[in-house]
This record gives sequence, C-alpha cells and structure tokens, in this order.
Amino acid sequence: MQEPNVNISAYKFVDLLEDKLVEYKHVLLGHAIELGVKGTILLSTEGINMFISAQRETIDQYLKLVETYNEFQGLPYKESVSVEQPFTRMLVRIKKEIISMGVDSVKPAHKTAPYISAEDFKRWYDEGKDMVVLDTRNDYEVQLGTFAGAQDLDIKTFRDFPTAVRQLPDALKSKPVVTFCTGGIRCEKAADYMNTIGFEEVYQLDGGILKYFEKNGGSHYEGECFVFDKRVSVNSSLAETSVIQCYACRMPLSTEKQNEAKTCFYCRGNYATGQRVANSHDAC
Repeated sequence: MQEPNVNISAYKFVDLLEDKLVEYKHVLLGHAIELGVKGTILLSTEGINMFISAQRETIDQYLKLVETYNEFQGLPYKESVSVEQPFTRMLVRIKKEIISMGVDSVKPAHKTAPYISAEDFKRWYDEGKDMVVLDTRNDYEVQLGTFAGAQDLDIKTFRDFPTAVRQLPDALKSKPVVTFCTGGIRCEKAADYMNTIGFEEVYQLDGGILKYFEKNGGSHYEGECFVFDKRVSVNSSLAETSVIQCYACRMPLSTEKQNEAKTCFYCRGNYATGQRVANSHDAC
C-alpha cells in the first residue's frame, strides 16, 4: 500500500530583506526539486506562505531544511493527509504580499489582533455568546461551508475585504468579533484592519478552519472547507470530499450540483443572465 502524502500549510509574517528573497527562492526551490516535494511557496518582504506535500519522511526532511533559516523557525504547521499528491508541480514565487489585501499600513509582523483558540471559540458557541462571527473568505469558498450564523461579506477576492467590511453596520463595532479563514493568514490582516476602522474587540481564529477541524471536528460548522489544491475540499475530519471544480468557471461543485451536462450549475446561471464566466479564482 502506498504511503500517504502529508500536506502542510504554514505561514509566518516576518520582516525579510528584499535583497535576500532571490536567495531564499533558489534554495527552497532547489531543495524541493531534489527531494520531490510539490506545492507552492510565496515569499515577500512581509514573510512566507507555503502549501507543500510529500510523504512523511520527505516532508520532515524538507521542513528541517526550511528551518535552517532563523527567519523561518517556529512555523506553525497544519497537517492533513491524502492518498494522492494534491499538487502537480513545485513553485516558489516572490510577491509584494504573501496574502494580497492592498493596504500597506497593515503589517502583521509588527502588530496584529489577539488570537482565540479553536477550543475557546467552540466554548463561546456552546455558551451562546453574543458575538459576530465574520467569514473573511471569498464567495466561492463560503458557498461550500461556513460556521453557523457567520456573517458573509460576499467578496470575490481578499482585496475586496476593506471595502466590504466598511459597509457593515456601526452597531457591530461594539460587539466581540471573531474573524476566520481557511488557515488563519487572511485574518492576520483582516482583524488588524478592522481595529483601525473602529471595531473595538476583534479576534482571529488561531489556525483557521483547518485547526478548528483538527481540535473540534465539525461542531458548529456547516458543510465543507475549500482548499487550494487538487483535493478542492476537505470535511471536518480533514479528509478529501467528493467536491470537484468546473473546468470552465472553476467554481467548486458539491455532489448535489454535479451532473453530466456540458455546463455546470454556475455556468448555466451565468450564461442565462449574460454574465461572463471567469477562468479562475484568486487563491487567497
């Protein structure tokens, strides 16, 4: 029986020197190719964001190499396993931001909102705490699943977040707000930005949905969680689901929305209303 792949998601906001980014890129890419690790690593002056996969011994060896750089020590890894390799190749890219929001004044390496653990967040739900649960993800992710009663901003990309959150009612600014996303990285910026526009008590779910699943299963979560690789979606046990993506518009299709027609559930709706079908979605 083939050994399963270990899928790693990790990020760290840390000040990196611009003139060292090319060095990081060559070293990290070279080691990955040599070992057979696949996935994507994003580098910028604000830090590192990685999604990689390989069999256990290989992934452990690679992570030790990554952490030979002091800047990348202490990366908080989130793990899942899959029978198939979820990535087709290895990419290391240098970007302006490791997660694009477009607000230069937000710098999580220097200042960020407080975290709430997965266990405490579940306890707040269990106790019926009066709070705002804010989904910071894109619309196509939210339609697969979200936390019970979560506020959906209906955004296409994370760059839409600043405009969308400013449109929330002022009455919410005095309530406790818990922001969440897939792995936590978007909330590092989202929660801090909310503090700058008058929200008084904003938290970020530590480790995002994936860490919550690991600690609490699917309690208070409805549906599945979109992931940015060939698995498309995982359930509360962090196992791959039957969700697929439309080859035309790239929307995730649950079992109920899958059929044998030439166009998917969403493509048919777009064609019927005369809307242009997008080729892909931003992988935030």
